[in-house]
Amino acid sequence: MEFHGNCKRVFQEEDLRQIFLLTVQVLQEFSQREHLSAQMSSVFQRYLALANHVLSWNFLPPNLGRHYIAMFESSQNVLLKPTESWREALLNSKVMELFFTVHRKIREDSDMAQDSLQCLAQLASLHGPVFPDEGAQVDYLSHFIEGLLGTINGIEIEDSEAVGISSIISNLITVFPRNVLTAIPRELFSSFVNCLTHLTCSFGRSAALEEVLDKDDMVYMEAYDRLLESWLTLVQDDKHFHKGFFTQHAVQVFNSYIQCHLAAPDGTRNLTANGVASREEEEISELQEDDRDQFSDQLASVGMLGRIAAEHCIPLLTSLLEERVTRLHGQLQRQQQQLLASPASGSADSKTLDDLYEDIHWLILVTGYLLADDTQGETPLIPPEIMEYSIKHSSEVDINTTLQILGSPGEKASSIPGYNRTDSVIRLLSAVLRVSEVESRAIRADLTHLLSPQMGKDIVWFLKRWAKTYLLVDEKLYDQISVPFSTAFGADTEGSQWIVGYLLQKVLNNLSVCSSEQGLADDTVQLLVTLVERRERANLVIQCENWWNLAKQFASRSPPLNFLSSPVQRTLMKALVLGGFAHMDTETKQQYWTEVLQPLQQRFLRVINQENFPQTCQQEEVKQEITATLEALCGIAEATQVDNVAILFNFLMDFLTNCIGLMEVYKNTPETVNLIIEVFVEVAHKQICYLGESKAMNLYEACLTLLQVYSKNNLGRQRIDVTAEEEQYQDLLLIMELLTNLLSKEFIDFSDTDEVFRGQEPGPAASRSVSAADVVLYGVNLILPLMSQDLLKFPTLCNQYYKLITFICEIFPEKIPQLPEDLFKSLMYSLELGMTSMSSEVCQLCLEALTPLAEQCAKAQETDAPLFLATRHFLKLVFDMLVLQKHSTEMTTAAGEAFYTLVCLHQAEYSELVETLLSSQQDPVIYQRLADAFNKLTASSTPPALDRKQKMAFLKSLEEFMANVGGLLCVK
Repeated sequence: MEFHGNCKRVFQEEDLRQIFLLTVQVLQEFSQREHLSAQMSSVFQRYLALANHVLSWNFLPPNLGRHYIAMFESSQNVLLKPTESWREALLNSKVMELFFTVHRKIREDSDMAQDSLQCLAQLASLHGPVFPDEGAQVDYLSHFIEGLLGTINGIEIEDSEAVGISSIISNLITVFPRNVLTAIPRELFSSFVNCLTHLTCSFGRSAALEEVLDKDDMVYMEAYDRLLESWLTLVQDDKHFHKGFFTQHAVQVFNSYIQCHLAAPDGTRNLTANGVASREEEEISELQEDDRDQFSDQLASVGMLGRIAAEHCIPLLTSLLEERVTRLHGQLQRQQQQLLASPASGSADSKTLDDLYEDIHWLILVTGYLLADDTQGETPLIPPEIMEYSIKHSSEVDINTTLQILGSPGEKASSIPGYNRTDSVIRLLSAVLRVSEVESRAIRADLTHLLSPQMGKDIVWFLKRWAKTYLLVDEKLYDQISVPFSTAFGADTEGSQWIVGYLLQKVLNNLSVCSSEQGLADDTVQLLVTLVERRERANLVIQCENWWNLAKQFASRSPPLNFLSSPVQRTLMKALVLGGFAHMDTETKQQYWTEVLQPLQQRFLRVINQENFPQTCQQEEVKQEITATLEALCGIAEATQVDNVAILFNFLMDFLTNCIGLMEVYKNTPETVNLIIEVFVEVAHKQICYLGESKAMNLYEACLTLLQVYSKNNLGRQRIDVTAEEEQYQDLLLIMELLTNLLSKEFIDFSDTDEVFRGQEPGPAASRSVSAADVVLYGVNLILPLMSQDLLKFPTLCNQYYKLITFICEIFPEKIPQLPEDLFKSLMYSLELGMTSMSSEVCQLCLEALTPLAEQCAKAQETDAPLFLATRHFLKLVFDMLVLQKHSTEMTTAAGEAFYTLVCLHQAEYSELVETLLSSQQDPVIYQRLADAFNKLTASSTPPALDRKQKMAFLKSLEEFMANVGGLLCVK
């Protein structure tokens, strides 16, 4: 017996329940047999799979046609929400016990185990009206947890069981309300949490082993991630669990994680089941993405667990780091002495160093995630657990000793008298600073070749993350502040001045030696940006002589800074510009801009104004000068903020005009053309939202001229090889990004009639009438002839292209009918192609573009216009998509809105489509069901009109329509 999403019979809910009860009966009979023949095992497996299918179908709304399941086949962990008619079948404890019994019986057969665990995962997610009251939920959950513990306690989990068991636990914790979870018997809940702790540690160890062995199928890693997410759900709930409730469990999970990532003998990182891992196995991982990105979710979970067990975890991390940095220092000293004694000898003990570096790497990552959150676009705050921990122990802390340990990274903490009376959080920071100091001293001793670039990256990554959150902490953001924190890092303190100077020196040290290490240089300049992006920190930075030296050195393009990669130089320029808006007197500020920006302008003009520039432009040193200038301009644009946009816009506008001239000179040098367009992209991205009318006009005109020059140089050009196609891909991607940025002015506008440019003359631009629409439509006119289907195979380019088209249709629908005939046809073809042949994301964008176009047609009432005829064609496409094709539920809303507008516009054609569909139905049951559904769909809006209230009623009816017949006619 098999059932598929596109079978012809329509299952009613009663059918499914009967199938389920029959399946349970069969499974009961089979599970009581001691031995199964091969044939019986095969039948047993099919019935188990059938139970899995039925439970998976049951998550759908109660009135949903069972064929709609075709649309959900890819869904992995759907939740079970049946109606109350299933109460007797599913709340029967014997049914649940049966599935646990079945799993215990067949768990060594990986295929059958998958089905039985999926059934249990479904049952673990049971919710909704099937439960008559909270008491029933408590009983069900209690029985389920008893069954789970009885099944997995005391056994060795098979590889094939790990993901399924983690899904079951995840569902229990996320689906059942917290008050239900806490209402089960206390001992049972305690056993459940102990089991969760044991499994998390066990799966963590197995995941670490999978990683060492570089397995393709990382089942334990997936299971481990899921359990860590479950922990986050639990520990972040302080309403139902008192403080400290999970502390001991958190300690165990945290210790296990640390142990898995440390080398033997303290940890198990470099051990496999059969002994020591080979070097080749360990080196494979170097090709993967950085651990801090690849394992960010894990690290965030472990960091959170470390915070709730701060009393244990912070001292643990401190002692582990301090011990390893002492060993590292000793090891480097021994290596140095060996080199001095015998310069020709190679490195004697690289394994010891490699193990130390890997230990320090993981300890710094965990420390970074424990002490601070990764905030995007929000004000970073010291985690409350860390603040409370420091406040709690502040009475035991000697502030002077704490400051001495912080300010002495060259000394062992334990060598400072009274070191045990220091703030633990600051001592942990000091341990990382000591790693940094050992690295700096090794560089000064010419031992750079012995250092780990990864450790260098970890140090500056940690310092950036820490500085964002702790350095010059804004005390107004906290109810209570730790005295050691405010004394060591607060405003107007010697501690904050010292640490700013130290971090700046670290940046300079790194930039002087890491020009060949792109990742390290990039992390280093990101730390520099962090130091100056907040005005309070920048005020301290500019008081350091090193900062001024850095600015002069960069402006003069002297080594080693001129050897840094282009992206790093761009970010460095951004940092220098941000620093220039710190608090300085007028004369100092003028001096600063003279030293930072003026040399850039002077050198650029000197190069391009030479009489023989067209002849010398391809010389390497000239190209390098032009490239460096363009990168710097991008960095300047990236530094834009509301309080500096006036100065930076005027400075950059002078360059933009000259950049257009460079487009002609370098028209056959794709990488330079790319960079020129990128300057415009960055200026539009960062500054357009602040520009009032006249300044925006200046930018529109500059962009229009740029596009005209690009068009003249590129239209009709034959690009035959793959390299040329990729070059054009880059050009077009940037141009679309530029057009999209200009369009964003319609959404985000912080300008107030050039308020930020007070006192500046608006200039002649005010009388001109170039608009964003003119520039964007010109750009589209330029792009469309170049957009081949081959280019649309680049996913990034394809998505950007369709985002741009959707933007234009939403913002300027009235401009679309006015397009030249060829351009209009290309645009309509693009929309059809996007709906029928592209990704679901692109299809959704095209549907969102259709609605404003149809509304524009309705306003114009021109029934013979090309747009009107085109929308009639799109009505059929959207109709077929909703009724006949498989599609994601995310698209239903966008398709529904477009469909309603198109139905309003073409009511006769819609009726014809419905009649044609109905007349093609041979099965009277399906015919009647479809007819009833279509009648109900338009009943609430007859005749349909472009009215918001009617539209909302239609969309609600469409939901019911999809529930009743969605997927009924789907052809897979």
